[in-house]
Amino acid sequence: MTKPALNRPAPPGPEMPASVLRRRPAEIVTRPRPRSLLAPVRPEPVPATVRPRLLVAPAGTPPLRPRALPGRRPMPLGLMAAILVFVGLFTVGAGLGAATGFDLGELFKGPDKPPPRAFPVLDPSPPKRLTIPSIKVEAPILQVGLAKDGSVDVPPLNRHNEAGWFDQGPTPGQFGPALIVGHADTRTGPSVFFNLGKLKAGQQIEVLREDDSVAIFKINSVEHFSKEKLPTKRVYGDYSRPSLRLMTCGGKWLGGKQGYSDNVVVFASLVSAKET
Repeated sequence: MTKPALNRPAPPGPEMPASVLRRRPAEIVTRPRPRSLLAPVRPEPVPATVRPRLLVAPAGTPPLRPRALPGRRPMPLGLMAAILVFVGLFTVGAGLGAATGFDLGELFKGPDKPPPRAFPVLDPSPPKRLTIPSIKVEAPILQVGLAKDGSVDVPPLNRHNEAGWFDQGPTPGQFGPALIVGHADTRTGPSVFFNLGKLKAGQQIEVLREDDSVAIFKINSVEHFSKEKLPTKRVYGDYSRPSLRLMTCGGKWLGGKQGYSDNVVVFASLVSAKET
């Protein structure tokens, strides 16, 4: 039986040259690995000293003008001013209409005397006398204008048996609606238009004019309207042909300055004319 070998130092190998032993160990330099394009990049924190602050324009700096949208040009100032003036005129016109009965539609109506059609048209001439045979009216005509409240005025009470022609409208026989008004009654009794509501369609009305011609009208209808719902455009604004409107009070007596609740209106059209 052989004995195990004892641990003995290995025989020395060949010695390293002194020039090698004097050298320092080689340094390992790690190069940064290339960053992948898909790798997320974490934002670096911004130091507190360089954080952005809200900028405030100094006092007196003019405000920045908004940039115009592509494809749109700003409206010229001259055109904008013209539009504002146009709107202002119509606003003022609408205000006058509410106060005095003025209608903007009057600005666009046709001429007072278009060429004659299938009916006669007379030259302007103020009326002198009104004749309604069916209700036995024979009355002189005086001229009336607007009352203080903007409505059509009426003859004075001491002339309640006379009719009043509204001198700011057409004359009877002229193109448009000639308006003749009158009282229905007074405290002393009936007046010139007391029986106006008894007229019927088809009956005639004659108006003697200052040029000595007589305009003859045929009644189309006799209608009653509440004073608050009077169709002003139909009564005053119909310029389709020469016509006549006779108007008086009617309906229920309200008393005081209100008078009657309704208006009685006779609508008639010019059918012929004759010389006296």
